[in-house]
Amino acid sequence: MINKLADNVFQLYFKEFGSCVYLIRIGKDNILIDTSSKAARPELLDELKQLKIEPRDIHIILLTHRHYDHIENLELFPNARVYDYNNINDLSLIMIRVIKVPGHTKDSLAFLYKDILFSGDTIFHLGIGRTDLKESVPEKIDESVNKLKHLDYQVLAPGHI
Repeated sequence: MINKLADNVFQLYFKEFGSCVYLIRIGKDNILIDTSSKAARPELLDELKQLKIEPRDIHIILLTHRHYDHIENLELFPNARVYDYNNINDLSLIMIRVIKVPGHTKDSLAFLYKDILFSGDTIFHLGIGRTDLKESVPEKIDESVNKLKHLDYQVLAPGHI
């Protein structure tokens, strides 16, 4: 299903298990935040088609973290530059603020675009992400959640709804 968050920002979410995928159009750039799971692939492709976007038209992918339910469709986007924790400093989009938020994973990221916070699995509408996984850093989650809660945003766009 497609939810329009702003004139150029769309939330894609699916009946099948996977993360939400966000599409941001900035100028000529089509940017995805996360790519969801293989189970959600048919729905993802269908929703992009409804938005008149072909996979080859995605230019940038920002990953909130590398769990399978957020990254399994990376290969669908052959022209996209992929940014995660390891190369996020190479990102040159000044309109998107990158926030490092360890807790759910040691390399979790959140993104702030205008008044929309893309929180990944750090915070949800009704709580915080899991911190009981082997790659979690539970002692960092409170600091990360506080960092996000003190940002100036109006719309929370989490990794799952």
